[in-house]
Amino acid sequence: MIYESDKMQLLPVATKSIGEVNDCYICRDLASSGGILYTVIVVHQHEVVRKVLELFKLSNRRGEESLVDDFAVADKHVLVFPYHKERPLADFYEGESLTLSQCEDICINVILSCITSDLPYPILYLLLNRGMLNLSNDGSVFLGYEMDLKDLDPNISEAECTDICAKILLELLRPKSGQKATSFYLLDKKIANGSYHRFTDLYRDITIAAVTKKKITPWFLIKLWIKRNADAIIGVLFWISLILAVFALSIILSRFLFGGNSWFRLLFNTFKQIGTESLLQ
Repeated sequence: MIYESDKMQLLPVATKSIGEVNDCYICRDLASSGGILYTVIVVHQHEVVRKVLELFKLSNRRGEESLVDDFAVADKHVLVFPYHKERPLADFYEGESLTLSQCEDICINVILSCITSDLPYPILYLLLNRGMLNLSNDGSVFLGYEMDLKDLDPNISEAECTDICAKILLELLRPKSGQKATSFYLLDKKIANGSYHRFTDLYRDITIAAVTKKKITPWFLIKLWIKRNADAIIGVLFWISLILAVFALSIILSRFLFGGNSWFRLLFNTFKQIGTESLLQ
């Protein structure tokens, strides 16, 4: 069967799974010149379709970098995601043969892949729980999109996703526990206390712990401070820009309404005379 939208013609070339709620195929796009492959989720349960569409359309994470297309075909709904040749992290990660620094770099890449996927957290949780993390030859990490929506819980939040991600990182760092790895023991302690609720907190801890054996330069500290305070900095820059925009608009309006440089006359002519004495004498 070909799943066709107004821009894609998806022909299944491999079946990944057949489920109670959805099926998963690897499809070739006959409408593209190169016959690009995609991971295609075909949902055939109406209630689940509704939940999925609400997640993608109402969430502040809409998967714009991940969801290629979605469309209805008869009584089914099709979700189209990128496809890359699988290299499961669980199979290709060799922590024993890597340095602590290399292990920590991969951990950071795992966190970044979760953040940049922009997937709604209930969907991301399904993928993390299913082990859909892949390791590239260069150490970068990417998500696979094979999923079983039978276990979809719309109430899953960033906290649950961060927690499961932290547990994955702990296992990646476990081979280095004998080296007194700060990152491993920090994760172990915080996971036990249920301290992780945001990916940014997890990223911060791994980043700080990973550099404890490296030379910490003033430039590094500046970059780290900027990363940790990015939201506040953006907020301050927004208000500064808004104030400057209002000031510039007021100058333009004053010139239009009153002519000349009325703002400048107001600001500077005031000081040409103080009391009864003119400053122009």
